[in-house]
Amino acid sequence: MLDVRRLRLLRELKIRGTLAEVAEALQYSPSSVSQQLALLEKEVGVELLRKTGRRVQLTPQAEVLVAHTAHLLETLEQAEADLAASLTTVTGTVRIAVFQSAALALMPEALTRMAADYPEVRIEMIQREPETALHETWARDFDLVIAEQYPGHAAPRYAELDRVNLTTDAIRLAVPPGSVGSRPITSLQDTEHMAWVMEPRGAASRHWAEQACRSAGFEPDVRFETADLQAQIRLIESGNAVALMPDLVWTGRGTTARLLDLPGNPHRTVFTSVRRSSSQRPAILAARETLALTAGSIAHSAVVFPGSQHRS
Repeated sequence: MLDVRRLRLLRELKIRGTLAEVAEALQYSPSSVSQQLALLEKEVGVELLRKTGRRVQLTPQAEVLVAHTAHLLETLEQAEADLAASLTTVTGTVRIAVFQSAALALMPEALTRMAADYPEVRIEMIQREPETALHETWARDFDLVIAEQYPGHAAPRYAELDRVNLTTDAIRLAVPPGSVGSRPITSLQDTEHMAWVMEPRGAASRHWAEQACRSAGFEPDVRFETADLQAQIRLIESGNAVALMPDLVWTGRGTTARLLDLPGNPHRTVFTSVRRSSSQRPAILAARETLALTAGSIAHSAVVFPGSQHRS
């Protein structure tokens, strides 16, 4: 009978590309990974790996095993979920990947609720960009991902992952308090000659913001790049930049910035994804329920910021 642990190593190699990355992900040494894969080749009696320069390539026979391994791992994960569901208490660890604005707005309250309602569940959280986190959740690095989708910018889809919408928030133009220059800012077009702050290239928010500016008839002057939303807010409030910001970033804080509605009232969707084979694990169900309750409470406690043109 084939060794499941060795089959998983083969699938990890397919996903991650190099022996070194497999070793790092699973906390093995590269030599140990190589030895285990050599033993797997001996077990099946066919060549599974071929060297191509400094990398290795999977043979067609290895691809067959990888496909079966994916189904096998799903079955085992489903068995673990069913076993956990048979217990009278909700226990276990849930590894969550989350992007920054959700980490700031949702996770503190959600963690407090989880500690009170499910004290035997351990939550581990790591900040990740949504597109990376979706792939890593599919690859089994995380159990649950909180991700985002901007209008007209579809997030990656993985057949093994489900998708449950958590909340939506409006995207608005955030500008410094008062007027800047010779005239007040009342629309996106008025920012054509202003300095912008955006996330680094590759982020969905960056792509959407650039497209919004181009649709308004200009190329944004992006002078500042940072993935840190708190830094972006400080640049806006200090009068040094403008930005397109989703409402969730203002949760739990006031702001002196003015927030202007955009044409068409665009909204971002925040959603959770887990592997379908683990979606009924009680600890994951509890985490999702808690996140939904938290998102709902935030939506109902929205406030009006002085000087702003919206309800956030």
